[in-house]
Amino acid sequence: MAFRSRREKLRSILSGTACVHPGSVYDAISIRIAEDLGFPLGMFGGSVASLAVLGDPDVTLITLTELAEQMRRMSRAAALPVLVDADHGYGNALNVRRTVQELETAGAAGLTIEDTLLPAAFGEAKAQLISLEEGVGKMKAALDGRGDPTLVIMGRTGAASITSIEDAIRRARAYEATGVDALFFTGIKSRAELESIVSATRLPIVLGGAPDELNAIDYLASQRVRIALQGHAPIAAATQAVYDVQKALREGTAPKALKGLPSAELTNRVTREAEVKARSADLLGLKK
Repeated sequence: MAFRSRREKLRSILSGTACVHPGSVYDAISIRIAEDLGFPLGMFGGSVASLAVLGDPDVTLITLTELAEQMRRMSRAAALPVLVDADHGYGNALNVRRTVQELETAGAAGLTIEDTLLPAAFGEAKAQLISLEEGVGKMKAALDGRGDPTLVIMGRTGAASITSIEDAIRRARAYEATGVDALFFTGIKSRAELESIVSATRLPIVLGGAPDELNAIDYLASQRVRIALQGHAPIAAATQAVYDVQKALREGTAPKALKGLPSAELTNRVTREAEVKARSADLLGLKK
């Protein structure tokens, strides 16, 4: 399969001994920049998907079709392996199975399925979890929907910040037993909590945000953490940059006087201009 090498790279990260930081990606340009800078992996978060596609906050309004199409655009633009935050799988266990099929076809190297109750329940301001039994069913459905055995399926739980670390461990062990490839945790608050998870589980660990005491990458590697997210600053920075330029133009700044614009060399590199020119010469008879 065309995408198998990307998935094998992600599996190599998970089976290794180091901990890596992925680049936050959300469109064709951002994934090319992450690839050019040497990131080993891209992370396509649900929040950035909502921002990039809808311009909405992360309240589960994006659809599976929109998520998969954005992933497909990135797969076409670059060969960087991408781990996709597939949220709750867009419904029940049968929907999870369909989610896996669509993201696999779109070129994802791996994906996470979480046990948060999404969308938020009526009248409930605080995050809630689905039952352990339903969570296990979703993990089984995700594995059943996988056509390419190299596609990475991760079981994700936010129990550490919603219920307790004990519940997070209980859920992680149950998800591990279904055969998922890795465990993804959010809400881990201390080294003690991480170490209790490590002692109770066997699979590679992914951390989605953590306090300062969990930022030492060598320590994380020693605790079987293979991927540690660093948030999604790139899209935040892009938002600020667009705002600043639009504001300056609106206030009368001449285009040539604008600050912070990319060089022609950078623009040409991320748009792969040299490759396009070579194809134009070969296929359209244009001069190089």
